[in-house]
Amino acid sequence: MSDEILTAVADSIATVTLNRPAQRNAMNGAMLTGLRAAFDDLETRGDVRVVVVRGAGPAFCAGMDLKEMEARGGARDPEGDVVAVLQRVERSRHPTIAVVHGDAIAGGCELALHCDLRVMAETARIAQTRHLLFTGRPVDGRRAYEIGMVHQVVAAAEVEAAAAALARTIAANAPLALAGMKQVVLRAVAARLPVAHDDLDAAALRARQSADAGEGRRAMLEKRTPRFRGE
Repeated sequence: MSDEILTAVADSIATVTLNRPAQRNAMNGAMLTGLRAAFDDLETRGDVRVVVVRGAGPAFCAGMDLKEMEARGGARDPEGDVVAVLQRVERSRHPTIAVVHGDAIAGGCELALHCDLRVMAETARIAQTRHLLFTGRPVDGRRAYEIGMVHQVVAAAEVEAAAAALARTIAANAPLALAGMKQVVLRAVAARLPVAHDDLDAAALRARQSADAGEGRRAMLEKRTPRFRGE
C-alpha cells in the first residue's frame, strides 16, 4: 500500500492516516490511490467495526496538492479522481469518523464531510461552506459546530481522546446492528433526488483551467496576494 496512507487495526477500530505531514496531507495522485485501496481492503475485513480517518502532522488535509496541479498546468482535471475516492469513503460498510485535529481545507473538508461523524478541535479550521466560497476565509471548530458541520468540538489537546472514545463506543455495539444501520444511512443517501449539474461542472472546469486559477495556485505557493484578472 502507498506510504501516503497508513492503516492499522486494533480492538475492532481501523485507523486510516493521511501521511504527507510535510505537505499538510495535501492530496496527490498517490494519496488518492492509497486511500481508495485502504477502504477497499477494510471492506473485506471481519475484525473491523468502525474506521477512524485522521491526518499526520499539524493538518488534517489541506486539499489538493497545488504543486502537482501546477506541474500539470491545469491540463488534467483532478476533480473526477477526488470525487470517486470520496464516494468510496462514503460507501464504506463501516461507520466512519473524521478526526479534524487541524485544518481541513477544500478537498480535505470534503473528505471529512464524506465520513459519517466528525470530531473537531476548536482551534482547527474548516473551509468549504458558503462563508468560504464567498470570502475565501475558513471557519474555526466552534463555528463549524454551530452551523452543524461537525458533531463534537473539543480543545485541541483532547481531540484524539474524544475521537477514540467515540470509536470505542461504536465498536462496542453489535456488528450486525452496525452493518444494518450503515446500510440504512447509505440507502437514505442514495434516495436523494439527483440534481442536474452538467452546466455547473462545465463552469467549474472553465474556472479551474483559467489563467486566474493558475495565478491563484502560484500566489499560494509563493505566499503572496493573487492578482486576478477575470480570465
